[in-house]
Amino acid sequence: MSAAIPATAARPVSRTSRGWAMLRATGPAGIASAIVIDVVSRLIVGARTSMLGPLAVVLGSMIAGALLAVAAAWRGGALDAFISSGLDVLFAFPGILLAVLAAAVFGAGLTAAAIALSIAYMPYVARVLRGAALKERNQPYVAALEVQGASATSICIRHVIPNIMPLIVAQATILFGYAMVDLAAISFLGLGVQPPEPNWGVMISENQVGIPQGYPLPALAACVCIVAVVIAFNVLGERLFEQAQAAPR
Repeated sequence: MSAAIPATAARPVSRTSRGWAMLRATGPAGIASAIVIDVVSRLIVGARTSMLGPLAVVLGSMIAGALLAVAAAWRGGALDAFISSGLDVLFAFPGILLAVLAAAVFGAGLTAAAIALSIAYMPYVARVLRGAALKERNQPYVAALEVQGASATSICIRHVIPNIMPLIVAQATILFGYAMVDLAAISFLGLGVQPPEPNWGVMISENQVGIPQGYPLPALAACVCIVAVVIAFNVLGERLFEQAQAAPR
């Protein structure tokens, strides 16, 4: 009886095979349309990790850098020298190198890379904000508040930090673009976001072989998205930085 069963009936057809058969039936236009839809959907879903990762890096580095900058500018003396020396040491370590070391110690993933880049960006933030905080520290209104009995914490939180907030926002906007490039490079190397989770860096890594084979759309689309976002944030950050520098004190 087994010989009477046709060979085609003995081999089940998977959903993937049926899907490709239906897609081929639509012709080249249908295949191209399906590929474009697939690429766009991966770009949209991958934007989540591609945006949240740099945002976490910026928040971590800005909070830590601002606190160190205000503390160094307010206290001065030995504390200022100690913080400045520590920042000089961190300047010697590139961000990607710290991310690679973090991935080697804690394992590949977005969390370890984001923490490592936050530490690497912190001295850049602190160095810029320290100068602005030191200028605010020497303003007459700070001396007046001290004469009135206001505490150092109250003056810093209620007056110094709000006055340098435009510079903080400008610096954060510029750092967002750098963080996106670094995290995309780390994911490209396989040390950041791990497949099958969508990410623009992962898309470039997985589809780079398609560029010389004539299928460049997935990799190039992710590249274009990264470049467009980085340019937009850099231009916006430069404008905000110019406005913060030109604002009257």
